[in-house]
Amino acid sequence: MSFTSADPACTETPQTSRWPDVYLVAGGRAITVCGDFLAATTLALVLQESGHGGLAVSGLMLAAGLPLAVLAPLAGRLVDRADSRTLLILMGLAQAAVSLVLAFTTHPVLIIVLVALLACGLTVTQPTLQALVPRMVTPDDLARASGIIQTSGQIGMLIAPALAGILVGLTGPRVPLLIDAASYLALIAIGLLLRTRRSRPERAATGGVVAFRLWDDRVLTAITVAVAAVVAGVGAINVFDVFFIRETLGASSIVYGFVAASWTVGMVAGSLAVGRFAPHRFTGRMVLAMLALCCVAVVAGSAVGSAGWLIPLWVLGGFGNGIVNVCCSMLIAARVPSAAHGRAFSVFSATIQTAGMAGLFAAGPLVEAFDPRLLVAAAGLAGLVAAAACLPLVRHSPPPNAPHARS
Repeated sequence: MSFTSADPACTETPQTSRWPDVYLVAGGRAITVCGDFLAATTLALVLQESGHGGLAVSGLMLAAGLPLAVLAPLAGRLVDRADSRTLLILMGLAQAAVSLVLAFTTHPVLIIVLVALLACGLTVTQPTLQALVPRMVTPDDLARASGIIQTSGQIGMLIAPALAGILVGLTGPRVPLLIDAASYLALIAIGLLLRTRRSRPERAATGGVVAFRLWDDRVLTAITVAVAAVVAGVGAINVFDVFFIRETLGASSIVYGFVAASWTVGMVAGSLAVGRFAPHRFTGRMVLAMLALCCVAVVAGSAVGSAGWLIPLWVLGGFGNGIVNVCCSMLIAARVPSAAHGRAFSVFSATIQTAGMAGLFAAGPLVEAFDPRLLVAAAGLAGLVAAAACLPLVRHSPPPNAPHARS
């Protein structure tokens, strides 16, 4: 099978947006994200029900997140050097095979090892797809395309936990894990059908791999630090709110489920809404403002007396979160040379992933020592302080250090 481009024009900036490519990636992303979260939820249930306890579940979460943080520099260089079609097809095949083995595995250590291998594949495929998006559409359509693709992933996240619970209850764990294995075939379909390419001949024409460091750009540094600080707080809140909602507010498990889903609902709305913004609206200040909105919603939520009030507040916070996700993608696409997009998206994602894991690790000891309401409020306030501290760095934003991603 040949992975060389049969259509060199497909690697160049399109004169008109290739919406079929956008919808193909969006559909594939929805399927694979749903499969990932379906497997994660199923495996957590399997480990818990088999009596392996919190240590095994924590190991599972660490295995799913650590490769994304540790391997980002290597993955970013690979994405910028290799043909995107080759990466998507090979990673799709590898992840489908690992998931197939996982469906027939019961030993907790082996489960954790296989989950780590799946995460290694995600470390490559995630920046590969992100780096392709600016090549699919014209600059004026990039926000809309990014919003559509972000939304598709969030819908997959929203569906997966409930679907996992139903399937595990009706069929046991093997069926949802087999569905996860099948979901990786969507990556192969994307690789084969997508017209947009990032290829080795293309990078050779630009003089090879472009020297790049995300931290050399003041605006990207500021938003990365601010988003990481807020994500660390949100990661901790994912632990705090179980105790806050169930014990402090005395809500039922059903109400807890609705509250947990409401943030994702807000993210879907924010991702869709941001596609209507003009390109000049995507600035570092926009990111910080939306991060502040997320944190204000969290602080307000810490003061409620009934869990029902958290639903609109969490929708509001998720709305800001959805806008932040698209804004960050737009800023990276605009301020980083096209040939370095893989590294830029990898470093950004790794930093955020590391912050989220740090929040999760810190949450365990904290929730044992402090009142959950106080912890939720503190996490929100810490995010506000981080956003405010980064404001001077982006208030007078310099122009991009690199040509636009499409030049």
